[in-house]
Amino acid sequence: MGSRLMFWAGFWAFLLDQISKYVVVHGMDLARVRSIDVYPPLLNFRYGENTGINFGLFEGGSDTARWVLIGFSLLVCLVVAIWVARAHRNALMRLSAGLLIGGALGNVIDRLLYGYVLDFLNMSCCGINNPFVFNVADIFIFAGAAGLILFEGRSKKAS
Repeated sequence: MGSRLMFWAGFWAFLLDQISKYVVVHGMDLARVRSIDVYPPLLNFRYGENTGINFGLFEGGSDTARWVLIGFSLLVCLVVAIWVARAHRNALMRLSAGLLIGGALGNVIDRLLYGYVLDFLNMSCCGINNPFVFNVADIFIFAGAAGLILFEGRSKKAS
Protein backbone atom coordinates (compact mmCIF):
# COMPACT_ATOMS: atom_id res chain seq x y z
CA MET A 1 0.00 0.00 0.00
CA GLY A 2 2.73 2.47 0.97
CA SER A 3 4.76 2.14 -2.22
CA ARG A 4 1.59 2.65 -4.21
CA LEU A 5 1.00 5.94 -2.40
CA MET A 6 4.49 7.10 -3.32
CA PHE A 7 3.97 6.00 -6.94
CA TRP A 8 0.59 7.72 -7.34
CA ALA A 9 1.73 10.93 -5.64
CA GLY A 10 4.70 11.01 -8.03
CA PHE A 11 2.54 10.15 -11.03
CA TRP A 12 0.04 12.95 -10.36
CA ALA A 13 2.75 15.50 -9.53
CA PHE A 14 4.55 14.64 -12.78
CA LEU A 15 1.35 14.73 -14.83
CA LEU A 16 0.10 18.03 -13.39
CA ASP A 17 3.49 19.62 -14.02
CA GLN A 18 3.64 18.47 -17.63
CA ILE A 19 0.01 19.41 -18.35
CA SER A 20 0.49 22.89 -16.83
CA LYS A 21 3.61 23.48 -18.92
CA TYR A 22 1.89 22.32 -22.09
CA VAL A 23 -1.22 24.43 -21.51
CA VAL A 24 0.56 27.63 -20.50
CA VAL A 25 3.74 27.54 -22.61
CA HIS A 26 2.36 25.92 -25.76
CA GLY A 27 -1.43 26.29 -25.56
CA MET A 28 -1.37 29.93 -24.43
CA ASP A 29 1.68 30.56 -26.62
CA LEU A 30 3.71 31.99 -23.73
CA ALA A 31 6.95 31.12 -25.53
CA ARG A 32 6.02 33.71 -28.17
CA VAL A 33 4.25 36.40 -26.12
CA ARG A 34 6.72 36.03 -23.20
CA SER A 35 4.38 37.51 -20.58
CA ILE A 36 0.74 37.13 -19.51
CA ASP A 37 -0.62 39.00 -16.49
CA VAL A 38 -3.11 36.68 -14.80
CA TYR A 39 -3.81 38.38 -11.47
CA PRO A 40 -1.06 40.99 -11.04
CA PRO A 41 1.05 41.21 -9.03
CA LEU A 42 0.16 37.96 -7.27
CA LEU A 43 0.19 35.69 -10.32
CA ASN A 44 1.78 36.28 -13.69
CA PHE A 45 3.03 33.99 -16.41
CA ARG A 46 6.55 34.85 -17.55
CA TYR A 47 8.41 32.61 -19.96
CA GLY A 48 11.70 31.23 -18.66
CA GLU A 49 14.28 28.68 -19.75
CA ASN A 50 16.25 27.42 -16.76
CA THR A 51 19.49 25.61 -17.59
CA GLY A 52 20.58 25.62 -13.94
CA ILE A 53 18.83 24.49 -10.80
CA ASN A 54 16.14 26.40 -8.89
CA PHE A 55 16.12 30.14 -9.54
CA GLY A 56 18.83 29.73 -12.19
CA LEU A 57 21.58 28.80 -9.72
CA PHE A 58 24.60 27.16 -11.40
CA GLU A 59 23.23 28.23 -14.75
CA GLY A 60 25.80 27.38 -17.37
CA GLY A 61 23.89 26.14 -20.36
CA SER A 62 26.52 23.61 -21.38
CA ASP A 63 25.47 20.17 -22.56
CA THR A 64 27.68 18.62 -19.85
CA ALA A 65 25.89 20.58 -17.13
CA ARG A 66 22.55 19.47 -18.55
CA TRP A 67 23.49 15.78 -18.33
CA VAL A 68 25.05 16.19 -14.88
CA LEU A 69 21.79 17.75 -13.62
CA ILE A 70 19.73 14.97 -15.24
CA GLY A 71 21.93 12.31 -13.66
CA PHE A 72 21.90 14.02 -10.28
CA SER A 73 18.10 14.37 -10.34
CA LEU A 74 17.63 10.71 -11.23
CA LEU A 75 20.06 9.66 -8.49
CA VAL A 76 18.19 11.75 -5.91
CA CYS A 77 14.88 10.20 -7.02
CA LEU A 78 16.30 6.69 -6.67
CA VAL A 79 17.89 7.34 -3.27
CA VAL A 80 14.74 8.98 -1.86
CA ALA A 81 12.49 6.20 -3.19
CA ILE A 82 14.67 3.44 -1.69
CA TRP A 83 15.16 5.26 1.62
CA VAL A 84 11.48 5.97 2.16
CA ALA A 85 10.32 2.55 0.92
CA ARG A 86 12.72 0.74 3.27
CA ALA A 87 12.73 2.92 6.34
CA HIS A 88 9.35 4.62 6.58
CA ARG A 89 5.84 3.28 6.85
CA ASN A 90 4.45 6.75 7.51
CA ALA A 91 1.99 7.72 4.75
CA LEU A 92 3.04 11.38 4.96
CA MET A 93 6.67 10.44 4.28
CA ARG A 94 5.64 8.34 1.28
CA LEU A 95 3.37 11.09 -0.03
CA SER A 96 6.19 13.64 0.38
CA ALA A 97 8.67 11.37 -1.39
CA GLY A 98 6.24 10.89 -4.26
CA LEU A 99 5.74 14.64 -4.67
CA LEU A 100 9.48 15.28 -4.70
CA ILE A 101 10.13 12.45 -7.18
CA GLY A 102 7.27 13.42 -9.49
CA GLY A 103 8.39 17.05 -9.57
CA ALA A 104 12.02 16.12 -10.17
CA LEU A 105 11.06 13.78 -13.02
CA GLY A 106 8.94 16.55 -14.56
CA ASN A 107 12.01 18.77 -14.73
CA VAL A 108 14.15 15.87 -16.01
CA ILE A 109 11.75 15.38 -18.93
CA ASP A 110 12.05 19.09 -19.76
CA ARG A 111 15.85 18.83 -19.81
CA LEU A 112 15.64 15.79 -22.08
CA LEU A 113 13.10 17.37 -24.46
CA TYR A 114 14.27 20.99 -24.56
CA GLY A 115 17.71 21.11 -22.97
CA TYR A 116 16.37 23.31 -20.16
CA VAL A 117 13.48 23.43 -17.70
CA LEU A 118 10.40 25.38 -18.77
CA ASP A 119 9.44 27.92 -16.11
CA PHE A 120 6.41 30.18 -16.27
CA LEU A 121 5.08 31.10 -12.81
CA ASN A 122 5.93 34.48 -11.33
CA MET A 123 4.47 35.71 -8.07
CA SER A 124 5.00 39.02 -6.31
CA CYS A 125 3.35 40.58 -3.32
CA CYS A 126 3.34 43.40 -0.88
CA GLY A 127 5.58 45.79 -2.82
CA ILE A 128 8.22 43.13 -3.45
CA ASN A 129 8.82 42.55 -7.16
CA ASN A 130 9.98 38.94 -7.59
CA PRO A 131 12.18 38.61 -10.70
CA PHE A 132 12.27 34.78 -10.59
CA VAL A 133 10.10 32.27 -12.44
CA PHE A 134 9.39 28.68 -11.47
CA ASN A 135 7.01 25.88 -12.40
CA VAL A 136 4.57 23.42 -10.87
CA ALA A 137 7.32 20.77 -10.56
CA ASP A 138 9.29 23.16 -8.35
CA ILE A 139 6.28 23.51 -6.05
CA PHE A 140 6.04 19.71 -5.73
CA ILE A 141 9.80 19.39 -5.16
CA PHE A 142 9.68 22.03 -2.42
CA ALA A 143 6.56 20.55 -0.78
CA GLY A 144 8.01 17.03 -0.97
CA ALA A 145 11.37 18.06 0.50
CA ALA A 146 9.65 20.04 3.28
CA GLY A 147 7.42 17.05 4.04
CA LEU A 148 10.40 14.68 4.23
CA ILE A 149 12.05 17.02 6.72
CA LEU A 150 8.92 17.70 8.80
CA PHE A 151 7.51 14.18 8.92
CA GLU A 152 10.77 12.23 9.27
CA GLY A 153 10.76 12.64 13.04
CA ARG A 154 7.16 11.44 13.28
CA SER A 155 8.09 8.29 11.44
CA LYS A 156 10.86 7.48 13.95
CA LYS A 157 8.59 8.14 16.94
CA ALA A 158 5.98 5.75 15.53
CA SER A 159 8.57 2.94 15.16
